[in-house]
Amino acid sequence: MKPSVALAAAAVLAAFAAPALPAELRITPADSIETVLAAQKGKRVTLKLRSGQEATGTVAAVTPKVVQVSSLAGKEFFDAVVPLEAVEAVLVRTKD
Repeated sequence: MKPSVALAAAAVLAAFAAPALPAELRITPADSIETVLAAQKGKRVTLKLRSGQEATGTVAAVTPKVVQVSSLAGKEFFDAVVPLEAVEAVLVRTKD
C-alpha cells in the first residue's frame, strides 16, 4: 500500500473512531422542531417521540413534514423517517 493511501485510510478510520463532538444549540423565538432539526443536519441527535420511544442518529434531511435520521443507534445499517408531529423533543449533546 502506498504511503499516501495508507495515510488517507488512517485519517478516515480516525474520523469514524472519534466520538461525536458536542454541538452548540441556539434557538430563536421563530424556531420550530423543523428549523432546529435543519440546523443540526449532519449531526447526531436523539429524538424523543410522543410514543415515549427515542431515536438516536444523524440528521440526514428535514422537510416540513418529516425528518430522515441515518445510522440509527443499535441499527446502524438503517435509516428512519419520522413525522415531525411525532417529535416531542430534540436532544443535542452540548458538553463532553
